[in-house]
Amino acid sequence: MLKGLYTAYTGMIQEQQRMDTLTNNLANSDTAGFKKEGLTSQSFDAVLVDKIKDDSDPYYYRRIGKANPGVKNGESYIDWSEGSFQVTDVPVDMAIGGKGFFTVEFKNKAGETSTMYTRDGNFQLTRDGYLITTDGDYVLGRGSNGQSQRIKLDPNAEFKVDQMGNIYQNDKAVMKIQVTDFEDYDYLEHYGENYYTPVEGAKMKDASDARIFQGYLETSNVGIVSEMVEMISVSRQYEANQKVIQTIDSGLQVAANQLGRLNG
Repeated sequence: MLKGLYTAYTGMIQEQQRMDTLTNNLANSDTAGFKKEGLTSQSFDAVLVDKIKDDSDPYYYRRIGKANPGVKNGESYIDWSEGSFQVTDVPVDMAIGGKGFFTVEFKNKAGETSTMYTRDGNFQLTRDGYLITTDGDYVLGRGSNGQSQRIKLDPNAEFKVDQMGNIYQNDKAVMKIQVTDFEDYDYLEHYGENYYTPVEGAKMKDASDARIFQGYLETSNVGIVSEMVEMISVSRQYEANQKVIQTIDSGLQVAANQLGRLNG
């Protein structure tokens, strides 16, 4: 009976984690370039159960068999499917068609800089002409020398971006947007809501099939209806585990308060 309590408890923990993931997806359903997350589950390793110190059994020690103590969180995953494109006609808005990420110079609160990657092309242009993200991080490109550097444009002149990522001002190519791709996306993890950072083992590769679309934004790939249906399913499973605990608790109360009572 106590084993049933633990099994139901682990089930509630699993459903709570799934609900947290679903609510985070829904909260970012309007975030450009956001990729929804999911959570897998797996059972605990089965253990051998032994029956010991039972005087009613002629065998003082008996091996009952294997038992599974419940469920635990498995690996989380990211759905990398491409979101639909939204037309904005804003020159600093850009979307990547195909695989690849915009490359960003990220600065944390301690002032340390690192390179992050994002699918969110909702950019801005500063007064000095630097192309930045909505969080104020610099978008990186490649100059004529091929080196990675911040994208700096003339803020008073119009600019065009072709599908290869080349930026033109005054009919002259001035910079190319740096698009980075990876061989295996399993080596990328979320940093914040819309940045990704590579972990050990990540290998970069050329984003050969990536195309840049100026005046568009890639929307989130979160399906609001499907996420809401999944939330209802999670809520019902959580309630079912809760009822199991309440039923076992009632049984334990009867065992302790009635079956264990001695007749005077």
